[in-house]
Amino acid sequence: MIKKEITTKENLVEVLDLLDNLKIKYWIDGGWGVDILIGKQNREHRDIDVDFDGEFTETLLAALQEKGYTIETDWRPSRIELYHPELGYIDIHPLIISEDGSAKQAGLNDDWYEFKAEWFSTAVFDDRVIPCISAEAQKIFHSGYELREVDLIDMENLNKQEKNTL
Repeated sequence: MIKKEITTKENLVEVLDLLDNLKIKYWIDGGWGVDILIGKQNREHRDIDVDFDGEFTETLLAALQEKGYTIETDWRPSRIELYHPELGYIDIHPLIISEDGSAKQAGLNDDWYEFKAEWFSTAVFDDRVIPCISAEAQKIFHSGYELREVDLIDMENLNKQEKNTL
């Protein structure tokens, strides 16, 4: 079976609708998160990265599986990647959210990624206000490793956007 390797804007909208209907805190991260911050789609995306309130991991998994997603990679508590034959990939990242609005995500080696409260933002994309990870956090998350071509495109687009808003 050939797997769908691209998630479209329509796929994103379907996932956003599902997340909004579940009424859990979430933020779009990764490539789609960058495009949301910029306000338009700038490239093709393999998956949709979703950071969310980890207290609702089982609720989210059940809703995604009911929709037809199957688990492809299960690296709990760090991340779970699921696949749907028509909607493509979704990569969910459970967060432990603190009372002050900050959060942390489990790493793969008994380490933790810290999220400052101000990194949780929103942006308007296709006339919809969407929770997403801030540009500052996106840049931090895209450091410390060799960037792929898509990462370089995302960082270039973020930098252009910032120059245009100054």
